[in-house]
Amino acid sequence: MAGNEQLRALLFEAGFLDRDGQIGRKRFARAVTDAAVARGLRRTFTHTYVGRWLNGAIPRDEETRAFILQAIGSRLGRVVHPDEVGFGTGPHVSPDIGLAYPNGTDDSAASLAALLQADLAESPAIVSAAVSPSAWSDASLSWLVNTRSPREWQPRSIGAADVDRLRQTRLSFDMLDNRFGGGHARRALVVYLHDDLPKLLRASATSAVRQEVLAASAEITQLAAWASYDIGHHGLAQRYFIQALGLADAAEDRSLAASILDAMSHQATYLGKYREAANLARAASLGTEGLRVPILSAHFHVMEARALAMAGDAAGCDAALGTAAAAYARHSPGDGPAWIQYFDEAEFAAEMAHCNRDLGRATEASRWASKALADASGEYARSDFFATMVLAHSQLDAGEPEAGVMTALNALELGETLRSARSERYVDELRTRLARFHGARVLTDFAERARALRLWAPHAQ
Repeated sequence: MAGNEQLRALLFEAGFLDRDGQIGRKRFARAVTDAAVARGLRRTFTHTYVGRWLNGAIPRDEETRAFILQAIGSRLGRVVHPDEVGFGTGPHVSPDIGLAYPNGTDDSAASLAALLQADLAESPAIVSAAVSPSAWSDASLSWLVNTRSPREWQPRSIGAADVDRLRQTRLSFDMLDNRFGGGHARRALVVYLHDDLPKLLRASATSAVRQEVLAASAEITQLAAWASYDIGHHGLAQRYFIQALGLADAAEDRSLAASILDAMSHQATYLGKYREAANLARAASLGTEGLRVPILSAHFHVMEARALAMAGDAAGCDAALGTAAAAYARHSPGDGPAWIQYFDEAEFAAEMAHCNRDLGRATEASRWASKALADASGEYARSDFFATMVLAHSQLDAGEPEAGVMTALNALELGETLRSARSERYVDELRTRLARFHGARVLTDFAERARALRLWAPHAQ
């Protein structure tokens, strides 16, 4: 049985054990017994029990687990939570973990600890869960009306260096996500969050540092959501998005919170929930009306347009795109938060291309996709893949198979390093369009060249 290193480390911190984990087992057994007696129960624990717990056994009854937490907490002078001692969510994982909007930072820490543990354990109830459309509505409404409770901080300090470490870690994982897709380093990110994030959320800090660590925690939790969404774990992604939204709310960062609703809208559109997607984007706009940040407004309206385009609402989509374009024209490079700076001319053009493709406007879609690729910086491999594939789709829609298959080959080559279910969806849409030209010589040549490319090969087989 694997040892419980979290429990061992906390017992050492509390002064119950030496570094070898041997001396002090009887001392801790007495402390757990005393915790039971303090609650009026006649329970006796020995060093043998402690040895079992250190070896990885988790007490089955809730009372014993509570006595252990009380004994450690009394020595440390703070509340100790189950996830801190390796008890996690236990053998039975609730399928509702992470769906509820958190009621304060302690709730966020507990929900994230349980969610991250279930993710690492690959619990089918969580990893394979479907999305809950009502949870999107509940989360957006809770944010708009601000239902969170104030935070009571534990006596353990963190500072600006902890915030910087968290933000730099996010930047590193973000770079990997953009270059290689969510399937590349997502698990490593989850391991990092599991080990560090709940501790940071429960630590004390000055008011300024507290807000910064909550915002940084929201950003990196949102990245876990995007990575999970990118590989097709949609219920899991939704839960991370909801928890990220709660953290941004606790940080009083309305721009960041709205951007998380914006990301939820993106996922909802992908899943065919167009009404919910449009409403999430509108909530993001509504909740940030007073901020007057044009680049954010532009993105929120673009997300609304994406949903309306997929729903076939051309008039609504055009209106949203017009508002987005006007807002984008008002912004100056560098305006707005650092995390929105990726939304440049290339990204805006790519969004226009998607909307026009989905509305069946092949010529306009090709024009915008070509602009997106011409303006691309080359830093975002997955985005470049998407834009190139949209160009191929549009060329095929326009009845230009020769151009379409050449562009598709370029896209498949760009996608060689990607581990992304979303990328595979674009390939599936390509196959649907290619079927129109069945029997054409150009398809035979394409299939011959595409056979060696990873994103195409599984389908060819």
